[in-house]
Amino acid sequence: MAGPVRYEANEGIAVATIASPPVNALSAAMRGALADAVRRAAGDPAVRALVIAAEGRTWIAGADISEFGKPPVSPTLAELIALIDGCPKPVVAAIHAAALGGGLEVAMACSARVLGPAAKLGLPEVKLGLLPGSGGTQRAPRLMGAAAALRLMASGDPLDAKAAMAAGLGDVLAEDDLRMVAMAHAAGLTNGSLPVPVSRRDGGLGPRDAFEAEAAALAKRAATEPQVAAMIACVRDAFDLPFDQAVARERQAFLDLLQDPRSKALRHVFFAEREAAKIANLPAGTKPRKVERAAVLGAGTMGAGIAMCFANAGIPVRVIETDEAAMQRGIARIRSTYDASVKRGSLASDARDARMALIEGAVGLDAANEADMIVEAVFEEMGLKKEVFAKLDRVAKPGAVLASNTSYLDIDEMAAATSRPGDVLGMHFFSPANVMKLLEVVRAKATAPDALATAAEVGRRLGKVPVVVGVCFGFVGNRMLARRTAQVERLLLEGALPESIDRALTDFGFRMGPCAMSDLAGLDIGWRIRRATGKRAPVADALVEAGRLGQKTGKGFFLYPDGARAGVPDPEVAALIERISAQEGVTRRAIAQDEILDRLLLPMVNEGARILEEGIAARPGDIDVVWLHGYNWPAWRGGPMHWADARGLKEVAARLAAFAQATGDESLAPAPLLARLAGAGDGASFSGLKPG
Repeated sequence: MAGPVRYEANEGIAVATIASPPVNALSAAMRGALADAVRRAAGDPAVRALVIAAEGRTWIAGADISEFGKPPVSPTLAELIALIDGCPKPVVAAIHAAALGGGLEVAMACSARVLGPAAKLGLPEVKLGLLPGSGGTQRAPRLMGAAAALRLMASGDPLDAKAAMAAGLGDVLAEDDLRMVAMAHAAGLTNGSLPVPVSRRDGGLGPRDAFEAEAAALAKRAATEPQVAAMIACVRDAFDLPFDQAVARERQAFLDLLQDPRSKALRHVFFAEREAAKIANLPAGTKPRKVERAAVLGAGTMGAGIAMCFANAGIPVRVIETDEAAMQRGIARIRSTYDASVKRGSLASDARDARMALIEGAVGLDAANEADMIVEAVFEEMGLKKEVFAKLDRVAKPGAVLASNTSYLDIDEMAAATSRPGDVLGMHFFSPANVMKLLEVVRAKATAPDALATAAEVGRRLGKVPVVVGVCFGFVGNRMLARRTAQVERLLLEGALPESIDRALTDFGFRMGPCAMSDLAGLDIGWRIRRATGKRAPVADALVEAGRLGQKTGKGFFLYPDGARAGVPDPEVAALIERISAQEGVTRRAIAQDEILDRLLLPMVNEGARILEEGIAARPGDIDVVWLHGYNWPAWRGGPMHWADARGLKEVAARLAAFAQATGDESLAPAPLLARLAGAGDGASFSGLKPG
């Protein structure tokens, strides 16, 4: 049998081997070939059982994402699964690697599942805003219990072979020669009556009250995620409805989710993250450099967090400071953070010790001479950074990648301080560096392609989501954030209070509003940056000058009584804001929540349009990924550029034009790219742009 599935039979056992690289996705061709194999085995009197095996790095990784949104092609996945489920002979899945999504649904329709040591079984549809749509919400509960199945589906994370066996998803764990073990197991199933298909099994769901407790907790945690609510309803149907009726309702829920805007946003995120991993305009065949040792310059909060990232990934790292005391404080800071993780139970003590063993403290830049990658995390002052890079130029070994962790300064200027600008780029980690997923990889004018590829590849090794951006003040994330921050000040002067501004964003889906976020970070940080750049923010500056620095002083935009983590409105702040408004000559007014939201978000979209036109970001999805992973934009909103597309760029441009006219602020006028797209008709969108 040619094509994506090979078929062979030996001594009464047929083996259908899936070979459809790169991930054995359930394409129409593969579904058809697999269905042919099942029919062939069922119709051959010499064949007693069928084993479904696979080659490559996965068993079946799930649906073919290239078919999303297209008309279904027969046999559909549901038709293939029904064929396997109804086969008159035993069908055994021999799973050597990942069986995910539709792949696991295929496996659960088989008579048995034999797992190799590297098998991973999961239902990750939740990450696409969907649920298993081909019987998964009904077969998984019958195999592993309803409460455990709901947990598996809601997390989207796979179980390894041993955990899958313990959960009931596997029947046999084959330590070696998976295919032979599976064939032997299949032969054994032919000696008695045919095993009852999972679809026809009674019981196995576990206690109803355990499921309902799990469902209630999950519904509370994921109140904004429609696919989770649908999963709960579908698994509940396993208790209340016949299998076929429950599967029909599952299918309808799946189709409904395909049209849900929140689900569409989550699918956009899925694809945007994968596109962001592709570096635009990188010469074909570019290979990353080898990074076996790293150095971090600076042992403050950021430097310590970055060093932990390397150690967490198993990369030896040297933390370098200017004096012994600062270096020791940094090492103590790292150990304290790890100790806290051990105390919480999120890290084993031996894992902490192994990571600490990879971290070495040193004094003086000469200690960076062995590193393959050096990340500076010194104070945000260009003169100091240029001095550091000039010294690194003399100290670092040839081919070492020299990276700055700056959050807004010019990488080209730093690179010019060296004789090897091709080795220089930005690696902007987000605070806390050992927690936040985003890594802005900043491509300078002279950055060598292999240096850029190295930074992105190392970022992935560190567990980050790297997004390549260009050089400008603030890059992508902070450049857009500056627009929002400016509007916070304007809104405060015009009549809004901190609590109404924050409520607009938390109601939208952010975990924290901008005023509470400033209090958490410390108002003095922005104040210092403004002083260094000659800018002002009348309200925020007045708060700092009044000693209100945020949570660390117990008062900022909000009051934090008795060390509370959540702030409460403070009448003194309201009075201060009114006084500053009067000094600035602004007449205050009541501002509706929808205006506050648009004033905060639409200028960010507008700046995103400028960023795209300038080529600072290659794709609108890259901007969305930055905001999703660096600034906690709610995933079910899809990111600022997707949100603008969904709202309609014509309306976005009209609202911005109205704000520009009302405020006299020409920076709010629609950016040229936005204006062009808005004028092109209702179908025009950022998502239709080609990568730049």
